[in-house]
Amino acid sequence: MKMLSLENELKENSYPGRGIVIGKSPNGKYAVTAYFIMGRSENSRNRVFVTEGEGIRTEAFDPSKLVDPSLIIYAPVRVLGNDTIVTNGDQTDTIYDLMKEGQTFEQSLRTREFEPDGPNYTPRISGIMNVEGGEYNYSMSILKSNNGDPSCCNRYTFSYDKPVNGEAHFIHTYMHDGNPLPSFEGEPKLVSVLDDINEFTDLVWNSLNEDNKVSLFVRYIDIETGKYETKIVNKNQ
Repeated sequence: MKMLSLENELKENSYPGRGIVIGKSPNGKYAVTAYFIMGRSENSRNRVFVTEGEGIRTEAFDPSKLVDPSLIIYAPVRVLGNDTIVTNGDQTDTIYDLMKEGQTFEQSLRTREFEPDGPNYTPRISGIMNVEGGEYNYSMSILKSNNGDPSCCNRYTFSYDKPVNGEAHFIHTYMHDGNPLPSFEGEPKLVSVLDDINEFTDLVWNSLNEDNKVSLFVRYIDIETGKYETKIVNKNQ
């Protein structure tokens, strides 16, 4: 698979929707993840990321303007032991709860499907990173309608058991802007990441469409120690 420029992938797409990047820093020291949200409506744009425990949640920037919280207010990131869960919806809680009961990442997502927001039927994208004893692996998932047909949910899981230094994978909800919005297609894209969390955060944030970007979360986890550093950027300040 050809390695793509994450910067170009973002700059050349005005509306990838929500996106997850997971990979490993070029120096091999960090497990890297980024999650961003975008919005076209006032309701979607009226959000910020805030810290909650070891993870984050979305919150209305102006509570008086919040119309329907059902698909926009959720916890995108939660930590369960050595696992960091990153998703674009309340399936974060599903994964967390069912894995706590002994089910796997993939089994947990068998209980969910794409979002009920026809005609878009937005895919549910999810990722999980396991950092333990100096070892690191990750998986990504997408649940999507069958080419816009909500009678069938197509489920795909991609697992990376030996991440390569400098390589990451990028999955997002929409191929591009449109009406209805076309769902992401194919495998997660192979992209590069950086050693420095500040430089990587700036690269992603500055590459997102200025009108549509809302919030960005970036975390670098030290693979040897499990300690992490987090950056949050909100357009609404």
